[in-house]
Amino acid sequence: MTPANKVIINTAILYGRMILTVGVSLYSTRLILEALGSTDYGIFELVAGIIAVLAFLKNTMATSTQRFLSFYQGKNDIEGQKSVFTNSLIMHIIVGVVIVAVLALLESYLFEHFLNIAEGRIYAAKIVYRTMLASLLFSMINVPFMGTLVAHENLLFVAVVNILEALLKLSIAFVLISLSGNRLIIYSYLMATLAFVTMLMYTAFCFKKYIECSLRNVKIDKKQIKELSSFAGWNLFGALCGLGRTQGMAVLLNLFFGTVINAAYGIANQLAAQMYFLSATMLRALNPQIMKSEGVDDRERMLRLSMIASKFGFFLVAIIAIPAIFEMPQILKFWLKEVPEYTTIFAQFILIAILINQLTIGLQSALQATGKIKLYQTVVGGVILMTLPVAYIFLKMGFPPYYVFVSYLCLEVVGVILRIWIAKKIAGLSVPVYLNRVFMKSFFPTICSLVVCWFITRNIHFEYRFLFTGFASAVILLISIYFKGLYHDEKILFQKAIMTIKTKILKYR
Repeated sequence: MTPANKVIINTAILYGRMILTVGVSLYSTRLILEALGSTDYGIFELVAGIIAVLAFLKNTMATSTQRFLSFYQGKNDIEGQKSVFTNSLIMHIIVGVVIVAVLALLESYLFEHFLNIAEGRIYAAKIVYRTMLASLLFSMINVPFMGTLVAHENLLFVAVVNILEALLKLSIAFVLISLSGNRLIIYSYLMATLAFVTMLMYTAFCFKKYIECSLRNVKIDKKQIKELSSFAGWNLFGALCGLGRTQGMAVLLNLFFGTVINAAYGIANQLAAQMYFLSATMLRALNPQIMKSEGVDDRERMLRLSMIASKFGFFLVAIIAIPAIFEMPQILKFWLKEVPEYTTIFAQFILIAILINQLTIGLQSALQATGKIKLYQTVVGGVILMTLPVAYIFLKMGFPPYYVFVSYLCLEVVGVILRIWIAKKIAGLSVPVYLNRVFMKSFFPTICSLVVCWFITRNIHFEYRFLFTGFASAVILLISIYFKGLYHDEKILFQKAIMTIKTKILKYR
């Protein structure tokens, strides 16, 4: 199978997975909110909010292993792949244990001196904290196996596991509703068990399927570990900056407004996670080819793929996010029985920030492919963390809660500018070409979608209008993308994708 066909098939598999899992995940959230109530759900999002971004952290760390495996695959070096996997597994076990130990030591300080949690719920919150530490350890051990699957572009198995996870989460939600007692504690134990089961599925499959996944004749290569740990360390730093911003905003809102506001923030983050899931799905299909292109010294193809990733990542999010921003009150009313205050405006702000972020999402993969990520992670990670002091100043001055997202939005724009500058400095990116191929080609389709959504929401009123708005916006956006958003070579790629999918469907009829 050609690289282009692999990307097309894997993308189709992952988006099929997404269609099945997104609806199930959102419905599960509704049931869990109903079962726990706003206060306990807010506590879970505050104390164990790391679970909401755990997939992001896990995927970011998996990129380290996947980058080196894909690099050596490009060179057809099986011994290099074996060394990368073995030493990556050792490194991630050590890192996981250290992170969990540090967080465990911080427990007393967090609950006694920092977090604003009602006295009667502190015990339950501590149980949540401990079970999520266990989940974090399982996920860290799982990272090299995830990286191996992505490097081999075996995304069918990843899709199957993700679907099973979504169904098990839904089962947990139904179990929770049927139980009495302390549901928050029960929920935290069940989520930790799910993380353990997921780890077992990945490890068992990889040990059986791939020759490089073996613990026989383990050779610790200090140089390899140093190279992996340096790359993974800077990747982890970047991921922790994103995690620090997400959880730091939750803590700020908690300190100023209490746990109920965390329910609104948690729901907004659920929507954000699904949007990131859209672009991450496409990146997961493209990343191995980006890394392999760098492995065979084809920098031009690597940069071209990163530009395609940025533009299509933006379009994939925009097709849902733009109508959702306009129809957020109706969507939340349909989704949730009880909509916590500020949820609507939180969700609208966070979707706008995600759209801005997607305009340079492919550059992150390009920089990781070069292996030179220290400057990128330091500068962009630092800007991301600046959200917290700016947000604190806003809240201290008496501004409403949604001003934390004003700081989020402004600094996301700064991050986009810095990604382009760093990619030019390190990877030789042509800024005019990037602006023309990504920004300018995204402008017209975006304006068309905005105008359609604005017109419908101002002039048409009926129940479930958000479905009509989403459909009309999607049709207009797709048409304008095809005629105004794609270059000639991208149109050819799009036509090939349609023909490949059509051929596969006819083959199995």
